[in-house]
Amino acid sequence: MIDYLTLPEKTGCYFYKDEHSNIIYVGKAKNLKKRISSYFQKRDHDTKTLALINDIHSMDYIVTDNEVEALILENTLIKKHKPKFNINLKDSRRYAYIEITDEKFPRLLIARNKEGKSEFFGPFVSGQKRDHIIKLLRKIFKVRTCKRLHKKACLRYHINLCHAPCIGNISPEDYSEKIKNVRFVLKGNIKDLLHVLKEKMQKASLELEFEQAIDYREQIYALEQLNEHQNMERARRYNEDIINYILQKDQVFLLLFNIDKGTLHNKSEFIFDWHFDFFEEFLVQYYSEHTIPEELIVPEDIDPAIRNFLKYKKGAKVIVTVPKIGEKKHLLELVKKNVELSFFGDMIKVEELQKKLRLNDLPSVIECFDVSHLAGTFTVGSMVQFRNGKPDKSNYRRFKIKYPESLEDDCASIGEIVRRRYRRLKEEETPMPDLIIIDGGKGQLSSALGELKELSLKIPVISIAKKFEEIYFPGSSVPLRLHRTDKALLFIEEIRDEAHRFALSYNRKLRAFSKYRNR
Repeated sequence: MIDYLTLPEKTGCYFYKDEHSNIIYVGKAKNLKKRISSYFQKRDHDTKTLALINDIHSMDYIVTDNEVEALILENTLIKKHKPKFNINLKDSRRYAYIEITDEKFPRLLIARNKEGKSEFFGPFVSGQKRDHIIKLLRKIFKVRTCKRLHKKACLRYHINLCHAPCIGNISPEDYSEKIKNVRFVLKGNIKDLLHVLKEKMQKASLELEFEQAIDYREQIYALEQLNEHQNMERARRYNEDIINYILQKDQVFLLLFNIDKGTLHNKSEFIFDWHFDFFEEFLVQYYSEHTIPEELIVPEDIDPAIRNFLKYKKGAKVIVTVPKIGEKKHLLELVKKNVELSFFGDMIKVEELQKKLRLNDLPSVIECFDVSHLAGTFTVGSMVQFRNGKPDKSNYRRFKIKYPESLEDDCASIGEIVRRRYRRLKEEETPMPDLIIIDGGKGQLSSALGELKELSLKIPVISIAKKFEEIYFPGSSVPLRLHRTDKALLFIEEIRDEAHRFALSYNRKLRAFSKYRNR
């Protein structure tokens, strides 16, 4: 039993230990006695706190002079011991970087990790935007793309997309100037670079170097186009972070936008367990490792001690804004919308599918079947599984058609693989899917239904016919036609296309193996 009555009424850190003396939770308190006693005197704790209390075997504490010191100490102890009841602050996704290679004539590449002596910019939220930027920068500044410097100029040089350093067409110094401009763009200094290029264009024009002036003009035009496409452009001379979150089932789904002088620079997503002080703990952990901006836009007010901690770490005042109206409120709502899309976008597809198919239960687990063959040879089947709107590749299955009557009959092939799949699940007493999708029309659907009936299984089944993307239901002669942009139809097509891809890859593999064996 913890003797909390003898604890000091001082500011500090406390840490709970289990029966093996492992630290399982670290917290900070303005008043150690009040904070720790609250764990054992209250009766209305949430599930996680009750689990923590049940695991506590002993405790210890450290008194500090003030709350800022307590916050710093708390964060240090969490990093060192990684207690299981504190939030595990890891970015839930990994984004790629743009890499400027460490070479005499550097290249622009996509990098998944920041390794080596290269320079890295990002990470980038949107892969499409990242690829667009790389493509433009290579085109604007004619950056080389070849892995090795050959002795002969390639096609890119002849179509004016590369300066061809391989044949000495540009000096290392001039090429370095091009890379310097690339850095300007990647650091978000496009306006500054435009000013420099316009001055150079005017100078070249006055000196009658018209070819050089045209080159600068084309660079300016391309950069102006790129600048117009920057997301969340706002008139700011300082950096901001915008944070918002959604609580669901004792978990926190949090998203943080880094706004660099008015432009969205980075997005980070985090998932961790909920507890009472989760938001303040998040701020301390995150900003102990990352740059603190001039302004934080957040959904709730924070403790003065956290403000002091941020000020202490930055060495300057940090504006903390909890907007109620206006542009900043809109941005906060935009971040929350992104939380919904980032974390729950796949479930939105599932819910839309349930609605359009009028299913009684949410189709959390969907299995889809397809058949592939080459003129009746190498006939194979595939089954892909989607769980909560995402492909669950660990549960993909492929089938080599066994029975002769199924080899040249798609309907019979579908029947065979459906029978083999669900007979096995039934024998193993494994849970069945919530929905089955068959790639095909009425015949394939009828064949699958017959096999399920033989197995005494009642599972919702539909089929989708490719020609008009019609959805067939058991017992209905009239198919359902959804609009081409309907979310439910797009989701069905996504699943069907994945099953088709998986079947086709197996078919090709068998053909390649057969060809190799017959050599």
